[in-house]
Amino acid sequence: MPPPVIRSLRFVGRLLTATAAVVGLVAAFLALIIATDGAGSGFAAWSAVVGVAVVAALWRGRRRSLPGRLVPFLPVLVAAALTLSVCVPSVPTTRRYPPTPTFVTAEHWRLSTGSRVAVYHYRPTGDSPRHRVPLVYLNGGPVRGISVLDHHFLRRLAGQGHDVYAYEHAGGGRSDLLPMDQYSITRSVHDLGAFVGELGKGRVDVLGFSAGAVVLTRALADPATAAHLHRAVIAEPGPMDGPTARIAGQKGRPSARDLAPAMIGPRSTHVPRYAVAFGLMRLGLLSPGNGLIGQAEGDNAFTAADLGSDTASAYCARDAHRIPVEDTAQNFSFSAAASLRIQQTIEDSPSIAPRLRLSRTPAMLMIAECSSQVRQWETTVLANNPAVRRTQYMPGVGHHMWNGLDDNDRRAAAVITAFLQDKPAPLPDYPRRADIPAFLRDHK
Repeated sequence: MPPPVIRSLRFVGRLLTATAAVVGLVAAFLALIIATDGAGSGFAAWSAVVGVAVVAALWRGRRRSLPGRLVPFLPVLVAAALTLSVCVPSVPTTRRYPPTPTFVTAEHWRLSTGSRVAVYHYRPTGDSPRHRVPLVYLNGGPVRGISVLDHHFLRRLAGQGHDVYAYEHAGGGRSDLLPMDQYSITRSVHDLGAFVGELGKGRVDVLGFSAGAVVLTRALADPATAAHLHRAVIAEPGPMDGPTARIAGQKGRPSARDLAPAMIGPRSTHVPRYAVAFGLMRLGLLSPGNGLIGQAEGDNAFTAADLGSDTASAYCARDAHRIPVEDTAQNFSFSAAASLRIQQTIEDSPSIAPRLRLSRTPAMLMIAECSSQVRQWETTVLANNPAVRRTQYMPGVGHHMWNGLDDNDRRAAAVITAFLQDKPAPLPDYPRRADIPAFLRDHK
């Protein structure tokens, strides 16, 4: 074999060996990140891997000349640089709260539970009759700021005579963070009861959307909290308890997921530190309270673009190329770690069906045609809550039923207002409990 070919083969072999060494060191680093739960911002894993790698490089080069001794250190330096990028924050590590919107005043209330939450109040406007019962809005998330799109819808409800209050759940938006181990679905329910008590206006109507609908559903099964509720609108609920969360059922009509153009804007998941942290948390390999990134840093880093196709899944397939901008970069806030923590407490909770069957608070269930939620999450609420007086199947909309497109906001507001005023429903009462088997069979 000609000498040039031999030299080329040797070079390729050394390159492959060095690449394998880098990959091995990175894999060992990730394994230690998982084993240590990211202790010390990842530096515990980094120090151990780099320390062992340096010793191994010294041993390999012990009989070589000085230039030869440096060669084993090249993959170590490359791996050390790659893994170090996972350990160094690129955003502030103390909470950076969104600025207050110009269109509404944010107050901060200290609840009896210890939570300090951001509160928004939309007073009744327009010529519509004033409703004597206040309306409280629980947004989705679970730990997410109220979007500009939702604020616009709340203003519409106020324009129809409702005295609207909304608060961002502890840890979300402009509300103060909690220690990670204090986040739970039970705490969220107690915060609702404490908020209504702090409001001091007697019983209230509550509109709960998505994760907020889960809080509301569980509140209806909690007698102490339910005593504060006048009427309940359960819009597009997630799983209400562990048994429901384990249902692998069907979804609504096709959504825009995988059809819509990719969201534009910066992504924290393009930064190695946050790609690793959020990815391992989502896989359940890091705990929400891990030592790799703190809660505040994670909140500061997460962007709307990181939600990716999750946003598109809230719209019908027909709307894939006209999905509205739900929020501004300045107002957007989402706590991935706290949300995962609350979801875990839901998945670990026993069935609430026996207590929900005792509910007497008049309730309405709203279901979207193109819902990305598992249908059985919604029909389980209908089947187990005898106080659900009507169900409104909303045609032409996805999970985010009020979205500024066409007349969707007007239709959603009409359905909600009709129920809260005890007026005839704008849409058929469908599905009813007896309709559930056919509703699921027909893939509605």
